[in-house]
Amino acid sequence: MKKISSQFISSSLLVIASTFSLAIFAADNYTVPKTEWGQPDLQGVWNFSSDTPMQRPSRFGDRQFLTPEELIEIQARRASADASNDGAINVEGVDGSYNDFWVENAGIGGDARTSHIVYPENGRLPSLVEGAIANQGVYGGGTTGESRPVRISAGGIGTDGPEDRGLSERCIIGFNGGPPFVPSLYNNNVQIFQSKDHAVLMTEMIHDSRIVPLFDSADDLSALDDQLRLWTGDSRGYWDGNTLVVKTRNFNGLAASFGSAGTSFDKVLTERFTRVGPVTVNYEFTVDDPSTYTDRFTAIVPMTKVAGQLYEYACHEGNYGMVNILRGARVQERLEQESR
Repeated sequence: MKKISSQFISSSLLVIASTFSLAIFAADNYTVPKTEWGQPDLQGVWNFSSDTPMQRPSRFGDRQFLTPEELIEIQARRASADASNDGAINVEGVDGSYNDFWVENAGIGGDARTSHIVYPENGRLPSLVEGAIANQGVYGGGTTGESRPVRISAGGIGTDGPEDRGLSERCIIGFNGGPPFVPSLYNNNVQIFQSKDHAVLMTEMIHDSRIVPLFDSADDLSALDDQLRLWTGDSRGYWDGNTLVVKTRNFNGLAASFGSAGTSFDKVLTERFTRVGPVTVNYEFTVDDPSTYTDRFTAIVPMTKVAGQLYEYACHEGNYGMVNILRGARVQERLEQESR
């Protein structure tokens, strides 16, 4: 078992605690740069890593933000845990998961939320509607008894064939690129390109690109024919002051609505990108899916600009993971037969 230092993870929380008030002040006094077309400039590579939970722990009630004292307490608790483990984190072997070298779930910047979800007020996902699908998945060679199609992003329902595996394992949709963008283990990056009448949102994970035509207002948004359905939906956008608003519908229903729940068929996603500082974009998304949830929900995920560029995540090229999962399952079956 490998041991990897978590000094960076611990120190990052202290930085957050010390810069929290400064980050808010800077946002209130920031002038948004403009493109040559006079639109707010959102171009660049943005990272949405986070150690904030999507849903709020019940002990915080309706409170959206941690106090600086709570952040320092969290930092101290993690430092104490590190000390009891010789300043390192135990991680699984490669047969269980990636080691911590690849994990980027420590937030960047001054975010101090108790949860990403801000509506409903309790910071929790709404209840599922009666009859909504609750997808189940497992890693390894287990089976769940679920039937195809597999709508979850990672894991799977079995190993009879590639169709039993999750969408990200099949290189169809990245597990964090959505839409919406959801912080995950790694590759939490999106690059934004702009022209006068289009914006492009290119995710690092499986390098999917949404080309978003821009309209004058929400009232001018045209709709794709309802018969045309896409894995990542059809996105249309407009500017609301300094905020880029992107509305996406016409999902094909072959992916979960959010996380592992429901289907995407009736989902309407509204995303808002607002630049609030030199290196910060507030990313807000609202999921409205009456076939899955009893209410809509809204989350805020800060994005931080990074000085770098994206390289192609060529998932299909040399996807030996899928080949070896299925090959290993056939070997297990053969060994079981021989032992009888």
